[in-house]
Amino acid sequence: MILEMKVPSPGESIKEVEIATWLVQDGDYVEKDQAIAEVDSDKATLELPAEASGIITLKAEEGDAVAVGSVVCLIDTSAEKPAGTEAPKQEKKAEAPKAEAPKAAAVETKTYATGTASPAAKKILAEKGMDASTISGTGKDGRVTKDDAVKAVPSMGTPTGGTRGSSRSKMSMLRRKVAERLVEAKNTTAMLTTFNEVDMSPIFALRDEYKETFKSRHNVGLGFMSFFTLAVVRALKMYPAVNSMIDGNEMVTYEFYDISIAVSGPKGLMVPVIRNAENLSFRGVENEVKRLAIRARDGQITVDEMTGGTFTITNGGVFGSMLSTPIINPPQSGILGMHNIVERPVAVNGKVEIRPIMYVALSYDHRIIDGKESVGFLVAVKEALENPVELLMNNDIKKALEL
Repeated sequence: MILEMKVPSPGESIKEVEIATWLVQDGDYVEKDQAIAEVDSDKATLELPAEASGIITLKAEEGDAVAVGSVVCLIDTSAEKPAGTEAPKQEKKAEAPKAEAPKAAAVETKTYATGTASPAAKKILAEKGMDASTISGTGKDGRVTKDDAVKAVPSMGTPTGGTRGSSRSKMSMLRRKVAERLVEAKNTTAMLTTFNEVDMSPIFALRDEYKETFKSRHNVGLGFMSFFTLAVVRALKMYPAVNSMIDGNEMVTYEFYDISIAVSGPKGLMVPVIRNAENLSFRGVENEVKRLAIRARDGQITVDEMTGGTFTITNGGVFGSMLSTPIINPPQSGILGMHNIVERPVAVNGKVEIRPIMYVALSYDHRIIDGKESVGFLVAVKEALENPVELLMNNDIKKALEL
C-alpha cells in the first residue's frame, strides 16, 4: 500500500511552507513518527514526522515551496524493514559531461532595440540602481530581458587586488516573513521612540543575596527578565493604551497581558509569548522564559506559542548593544528595548557615584499612544526596576520569590 504524505497545516493563516532539510534520503526505510524533514513556515521551523513505517520516496526537493495539503513524499507501507542496519541507499551514477554542440559564431547586429530594457526589466534595474546600457541583453536584437535584469550585478567599483569572492543563499521563509513584517511596521505605523535610563543597583543587590537560594529552591535562575516582565505588566495596567491595538477605525484594549519575548534562534528572530503574565510570580516568569528559550533554540517552538502577544520585550544587551530603537511587532503598539549594563558616574544626593546603568527604549505607535502616555509608561517601568521591593514585591521579598 502506498501512503501519500501531505503537508499538514502549521497554522490557520499559513498557506505555504518550504522544505528546509530532508532528514532521510530517497529509498530509506522510515519508522512511524520518525522525523523525516524540517519545514519552514513564515513563523517557525517545524519537524515533519512519518505517518507510517515503510520505504520512502521523496517528491520535493530541499528549498521547494509547497502548498499546505500537497504531497511531499510517498511511503510504501507494504515494504518490509531491511534486516540489520539501514535500508540500502540508492546511489546516483555520475553522469558523463555532455559534449556541447559547437556554437555558431555570433554576428553582431545592432538595432533600435539593442540595450533597451523591457518594462519588467526596467522596474528591476531601477530597484538595483542600474542603467540598461551597462548590461548586455540576451533578448531579440540585444533587448534586455527580465531574466537579464534579475541576473545583473551592480558594479562594485574597480578592483585593486585581493580576494573579492561572494556567495548567494536563499533566505528562509521565516527570514523573508520577518523582513516583510519589519517593513510593514515601518510603513504602516507612526513609530516614535522614547528613552530613559535605569539604575540597576537594587536588582543587583537582590540577585546577589537571593539568586543561589532561588535557584536551589526552584531549579531556575533569578534573571533580569522576571523583573522587567513584572515591571512592564504593572506599567501596562497604569497606561492601558500601550496594551492596545488598532483594528480598522477602532482601538482594541486588552485586559490581559501576553508578553512577547524576542529571542534569537538558529533560524532567525523568534518571538514566543508568555501568556497571562499578570498571573505569574518571579518563579513563573523565569520558568516560562527558560522553557520558551530552550524550545526556540532547539527548533521545537510551535506557531501557537508565537501567536498573539499584546506587548513585546527585546533584549539587545545580551549582544552588547548600548542603545537602539526597536521596531514594533505588528499589530502590537509598543515594544520595550533592554540594553547592556555599564557602570557609569551618576549624581546621587549631590554626590557622584558609580552605578550599573541600563538605557531602556520604548518604541510606540503614535496613532493611539500619546507622548504623555509613552513617557509615563517608561517612567513607571523605571520606577519599578529602581524600587522592586516596594513596587514589585509588596515589601515581602521571600514571599515574592517563594522562598
